[in-house]
Amino acid sequence: MGEDVLQHLPALRAYARSLCRRTQDPDDLVQETLLRAIEFAHSYQPGTKLRAWLFTIMRSRFYNDCRRRDRERTGDADCVSSLPRSPPSQEWHLRHREMLAALDAVPVHRREALVLVAVLGESYIAAAAILGCDIGTIKSRVGRARGQLRRVLDPDF
Repeated sequence: MGEDVLQHLPALRAYARSLCRRTQDPDDLVQETLLRAIEFAHSYQPGTKLRAWLFTIMRSRFYNDCRRRDRERTGDADCVSSLPRSPPSQEWHLRHREMLAALDAVPVHRREALVLVAVLGESYIAAAAILGCDIGTIKSRVGRARGQLRRVLDPDF
């Protein structure tokens, strides 16, 4: 059956072009037809016209696709095309500005500890050595700075 299908490819392409008429790619229709023929090869009865069987599959596939396109119109409320392609960048820009303003309002000794630990990824021990204070003091400063930022940025928290 495989070798017989190959001799019908030019006729399948011509038939697909006549069906599609620029609405979709005729080569896609031929490919879908061949995939469907492979999938249902067990239902093909030897001795019948393979070409007619393939054309029937193609015609059915084409009209099923047309009905599906009619049901699923582009631009409907649940269509994927109505979803934004990328999130709005201005919101993050504004949130970044709010964060910087809130960070500027944190006292310097707490801000330094927070930046060292939370932003730069230093350990509490390293931050304590850099700022010349105890590790408990660093933990306290970072905790209080985070709390202050949380209250300013999310008052409902």
